[in-house]
Amino acid sequence: MYQIGKIVARRSYNQDLLLKIIDIKKVGREKVAILGGLHYRLIADASFDDLVPVSEKEIVYYQLADSQEVYKKYRKVVYDRKFKVEEEYFEVPGRILHMDGDKEYLEQCLKTYKQLGLQARGISKSEAEQPKAVGKVLREYPTDILVLTGHDSLLKGKTDLKSLDSYRSSSHFVQSVLEARKVQPNKDALVIFAGGCQSNFEAIIEAGANFASSPKRMLIHALDPVFLVESIAYTPIDRTVSLKDIIRHTVTGTDGVGGIETRGQMRRGYPRVEF
Repeated sequence: MYQIGKIVARRSYNQDLLLKIIDIKKVGREKVAILGGLHYRLIADASFDDLVPVSEKEIVYYQLADSQEVYKKYRKVVYDRKFKVEEEYFEVPGRILHMDGDKEYLEQCLKTYKQLGLQARGISKSEAEQPKAVGKVLREYPTDILVLTGHDSLLKGKTDLKSLDSYRSSSHFVQSVLEARKVQPNKDALVIFAGGCQSNFEAIIEAGANFASSPKRMLIHALDPVFLVESIAYTPIDRTVSLKDIIRHTVTGTDGVGGIETRGQMRRGYPRVEF
C-alpha cells in the first residue's frame, strides 16, 4: 500500500503535515518509512502503523492553502521593493549560489528566484555531501550569497538542544559553513544562510553563517531562504539589512529563521538607461 512517492500524514502528530515517503528501510523485522515534508524542510521516520493515507482532494486543498500563503509573502516582497527603487539608478542585485539536499525543493527555489528577478545558480547535493563540495564550488562559481539547505530534524528521544548529536543534519550544515568560511571569511563579502527544519541555530551562526534556522527549533518552509535572500540581494551594499523586516518576509518568521547584522549585496549604477 505504501510505496516511495506516496503522500501520507502521521497519526502520532494528529495528521498536522503532509509528507512524502522518500525511502523505506528495514529496522530489525519492521519496515520504517523515511518521510520528507511536502513544503517544509523536515525529514523524519515513522513506522507504517503510524501512517495515514491521504486522498487526492486533501492533497489539493493542502497545496492550495500553501500556495496562498506563499503568494502573500511574494506580493509583500515585491511591494516593499517597489518603494525602495531610486529612479536615477539601475540595480545589480547580489548573485546567489544555492546548494540544496532536496532536488525538488531546489527547483522550486530556482523558479522563485527567477520570478523575483534574481540571478541564482543551483546545485543539488545531499546534506552529508555539502561540506566536501562547498569549497570547490565556491572557487568555481564566486558568489555574493550562499544558501545551504536541505532537510533536518530533532532526533527522537533527544532532549539536549545544544548538542549537534541531537539533530539529523545540523552537523553537516555547521561543517559546510566552516568550509565556506575558509574560502571567504568576510561575512559581508559572502553572506551565508544555512539550515533546515529544527536545525541548531546557535551552532550554525557560531560556525560563521549570517542567517540560519531554527531559533525555536520550528519547521521552516521550503521557500523561506528565498524570501530572506531576496531582501539581502536587493538591499544596497552601503546599508545594513533590517533584520526584523527581512525575517517578516519569510513564511515562518522569527520562530524559524534568524541572523546577525549584515550588509546588503546590491550595487547601484548610474545613469539608468531606458531602452
